[in-house]
Parts: sequence; structure tokens; C-alpha cells
Amino acid sequence: MNKQEFLDRLRNGLSGMPREDIEERLIFYSEMIDDRMEEGLSEAEAVGAIGTVDDVISQILTDTPLTRLVKEKIKPGRSMRPWEIVLLVLGFPVWLPLLIAAFAVILAVYIVVWSVVISLWAVEVSLWAGALGGVISAFTAQGNGLSGIAMFSIGLCCAGLSIFLFFGCKAVTKGTLKLTKRAALWFKSLFVGKEAA
Repeated sequence: MNKQEFLDRLRNGLSGMPREDIEERLIFYSEMIDDRMEEGLSEAEAVGAIGTVDDVISQILTDTPLTRLVKEKIKPGRSMRPWEIVLLVLGFPVWLPLLIAAFAVILAVYIVVWSVVISLWAVEVSLWAGALGGVISAFTAQGNGLSGIAMFSIGLCCAGLSIFLFFGCKAVTKGTLKLTKRAALWFKSLFVGKEAA
């Protein structure tokens, strides 16, 4: 892919962003390609060193605030006709509660997912506390050696379970963070229309 094809595809992929942002990004990547070509790379190698257009678009969307994308998307391209305004006003009792309900459902799903992660970490902390308590009570048990051995064994079991659970909690937390990031990126991409080349 040459420089012009890369820039054209980038322009099409960012079509829903504000014009000044698109031009700023195009100038930035054009200069980046030129700099790499001055360092001795061919045009195709310079473009390839940047990465794929989709990766560049994803990175730009990640860096762009959602409010900026929404402002550009809701900016009217033309003035509204009187009948459109009437329909918006008359439909207000229907579309506003639906919009609020959709927002509430999305927020509830987000909270539930993170509540599961927090609950797993709470179990992890409880197992460590059980391990510590079992070991301490084993050494402070007076008179009966069997109860001390039992408490020590319970403490060791809790410590072993907490070690295994730690890796699971870590993996679930990383996965949830990735899922959250992808969901945010997907939501941002709704505001950036991709036109056909």
C-alpha cells in the first residue's frame, strides 16, 4: 500500500470525526511516512511500519474523547423541518423513557460485571484472612494438640486455595478490563461512520 492509499483509507475510516481532527491526523501520518522515507525506507515499507489502517483508526478512537465524537455526530447538517420538530416533541413521552431505560440497563450490566470481580477479590481476601487466622489459632490453642493441628491444617488449606484463586482473580480482572475497553471502543465507533472507499 502506498502513502496516498493509506491516507485515503484513513480519511474514510475517520469520516465521523470533526474535520479539523481528521486533517490533523492526516498531516501527522503523512509526515510520519515522509520521515521514515527520508531514513531510507521505501514508501511501502514506511507505510507498513506504521501498522494497519484499522489499528491506527482504533488507536485514534481510543485517544479521542467521547464527548468530541458525540458533538460532531449530533451537529445538524441542515436545519430541521417543522414536521420533524413536531414529531420530536410529540414523541418525547415515548423516546425519553426508552432512552433512560436503555441507559439504565447498560449501566446495570456494567455494575453487575464489576460486582462479580469485586466479589472474587473479597473471597480472595477472606481466604487469606482464614489462612492467617488458622495458623495463629493453631499456635495459641492451649491444652488440646489435636485442635491445634486441625486449625493449622485449615489455615494451610485456606492459603492453598487463596493462591489458586489469586491467579483466577487476576485473569478475570484483566479480561473484564479488556472487555470494558472493547465496549467503550465499540461505542465510540458508533459515532464515527465508515464510508465505503
